[in-house]
Amino acid sequence: MHLKTDDSFDRRSVMLMLASVVLFAANTLLIRAVSQHIPAVDGWLATIFRGGIGLLVVFALYGRGRGLEPKRLFTGRLITIRGIVGALSIIAFYITIVKLGAARAVILNLTYPIFATIIAAIWLKEKISRAAMLWMVVGFCGLVVFLSGHGQLLRPSPYDLLALAGAVGAGCVVVIIRRLRHEEHPATIYASQAFYSLVIAAPSAMKLPGLPVSAWCGLAAGAVIVTFAQLVMTRAYQFMSVSRGSSLQMLLPLTTAVGGYAFFGESFHPVEIAGALLTLLATWRVVVSR
Repeated sequence: MHLKTDDSFDRRSVMLMLASVVLFAANTLLIRAVSQHIPAVDGWLATIFRGGIGLLVVFALYGRGRGLEPKRLFTGRLITIRGIVGALSIIAFYITIVKLGAARAVILNLTYPIFATIIAAIWLKEKISRAAMLWMVVGFCGLVVFLSGHGQLLRPSPYDLLALAGAVGAGCVVVIIRRLRHEEHPATIYASQAFYSLVIAAPSAMKLPGLPVSAWCGLAAGAVIVTFAQLVMTRAYQFMSVSRGSSLQMLLPLTTAVGGYAFFGESFHPVEIAGALLTLLATWRVVVSR
């Protein structure tokens, strides 16, 4: 009898992970479209909707003794840190989508596996192979090229740096989730992100009454899409290793870039494209290395 492990190929899990990629890209492009048509919409408002609707979904699916423990959102130290850092990373991501464009923001954000590897090595004492260290150096070189802006090296914009800071935060969150995976229910871990996203972005709620109905509908639709993207991805990871799932998530920048080109006319200088591809290749090699 063949026993399935995390590294076994499971077609259903692969399809679920690919579906999450499409959903994440759809959310990114939708938020970009809403912000272009309604300038008042920003990353803070997108975060409010994502947090609020995320909480509703989690309570509906996992509340009343089905796994969710709301009190842990306030009493668990790592749960709280996970929620706050995750919320700040989400806000940074949405802000950079508006300011940098969908494709560029996603590419920078998806460098988080590199940072997660470094943080895990320092905090959790996980070993890093020589190959992984080499690919991380290559990845950072690719970032320098990608941020060059038509050949002007080492002159990234403040929003590029914000996107990288968000990627560092996302790397921290991944390591915290790894640390908590045997101690907390996934619903509680996810709810912490939704709750603290809502809390941190709450001051921007004063803008909500002035938004047109189309903005409410667009933001709500984006929040629903990204919530199901998270749930689908979580389901896929039940039968798939983190390295294999992360390598499939590397398709997200390509999917988003295609959408950005098709709907927003976004384009990149050939040197920037080469740097982005180098960084994505290096990031992929890091997440699949043993």
